[in-house]
Amino acid sequence: MLWTLLKVILFVFSIAALTYGAGVLLDTGGGVRITVSGWELTFGPLQAVIFSVFLVLALWIVFKIISFVVAVLRFLAGDETAISRYFDRNRERKGYQALTEGFLALASGEGRVAMARAQRAERYLAKPELTNLLMAQSAEAAGDTKRAADAYKRLLADDKTRFVGVRGLMKQKLAEGDTDMALKLAQKAFAMKPRHAETQDILLKLQADHADWKGARQTLGAKLKAGELPRDVYRRRDAVLALQEAKTVFDDSASIEAREAAIEANRLSPDLIPAAAMAARSLVAKGDRKGATRVLKKAWAVHPHPDLAAAFAEIEPEESPTARIKRFRALTDVQRDNEQTRLLLAELYVAAEDFPEARRSLGDTVITHPTQRSLAIMAAIARGEGEDDSVVRGWLTRALTAPRGPQWCCDKCHAIHAQWHPICENCGGFDTLSWREPPETSGPSATGTELLPLIVGQPAPTPPIEPDPVVAEDADVVLTPPRPD
Repeated sequence: MLWTLLKVILFVFSIAALTYGAGVLLDTGGGVRITVSGWELTFGPLQAVIFSVFLVLALWIVFKIISFVVAVLRFLAGDETAISRYFDRNRERKGYQALTEGFLALASGEGRVAMARAQRAERYLAKPELTNLLMAQSAEAAGDTKRAADAYKRLLADDKTRFVGVRGLMKQKLAEGDTDMALKLAQKAFAMKPRHAETQDILLKLQADHADWKGARQTLGAKLKAGELPRDVYRRRDAVLALQEAKTVFDDSASIEAREAAIEANRLSPDLIPAAAMAARSLVAKGDRKGATRVLKKAWAVHPHPDLAAAFAEIEPEESPTARIKRFRALTDVQRDNEQTRLLLAELYVAAEDFPEARRSLGDTVITHPTQRSLAIMAAIARGEGEDDSVVRGWLTRALTAPRGPQWCCDKCHAIHAQWHPICENCGGFDTLSWREPPETSGPSATGTELLPLIVGQPAPTPPIEPDPVVAEDADVVLTPPRPD
């Protein structure tokens, strides 16, 4: 608004200044006298100004005529395009000016203006690689997807712009949700420019979404060669993809391939928990129990996890609870002070009905870090030692509102998953799930379970432990001590 007012004021001031100047010239008594070879011309002030304007115009016309004559002479001398270049020069100037204005409008977010300038540039210029690109991007900015798609398709006709056209169509298909066509276009774009980082990322995600794990591993290798990934990150992600590749062929008809892929995944990243568990099961299926034990021991030393304990139990599924405790020392002696090791030992002793030893193995875990699992184990110990039902219910009541403990959490969106997946089902992040304790929110529960201790009884002040399967029926609680297998 202020700028418009300033322009109006400037225009009025200019008109007033010109009027005043013309009046001064008319009132001036002097003039301009020109003498050339005996000729004498005398002009008044206003006449002199008009003569100067016409002189400048005449000189411009003379230069244009001279340029045209030079073009004709060049044509006669054998330059067949001299005259056409003369007439095209002005069109080129207008075309490049429209092109410049179009890109400036696009950068300013004025999609419709940029489209108009692109159409004008197309009329004046024979540069489809520039005008089609401007038209495609300006149509996208204006929300005209059909016109943008047509422009991208025209870019496919030229080798210099084919990659831009494929990339533009690929992004359109992604926006529309047509991932099948987007995958095909991403593969074409990747074949044209294997080192293009954005194309690599898009293709890798689409291949993972379509469970094309073999193709994803090849794309990941291209990212490593292009220097887009550190080698340690590449090894872990390749192990993730190898694990998923193993899962897709894990059936009777392809058991050998599945076992080899699972073992390869564990070799690439021994700390990858699902790969270690799957590799151990593959080795057990082949009859290599020592190899399975070695794989699980190595993984447990890096990161103790219940899935590893479950796979370790499957090595000897028919053994007695006492024999199991003895065999599990291969794991429990590795990281004895780890919380997962304490919980595992407590569960093993509960299964063997050695409740005092289970309490000693659990230690002060239920005091320093109470979780649903540790409190449930403590309830099983209390029941096994013959405590009152009110004490058992008290431990179970505390378990209702206690944190669940470590889980598979996404490092990007913090979504919780019951099982490990290579891709977060919430945000789509690749290799973002880690075994950790999610952030807990404080405050009263939605169901008011914090009031239950007033109804069912209070827990005993002794240190606890936690199990797994707990079933409540009527006023009684039936506990089934968990078996690690």
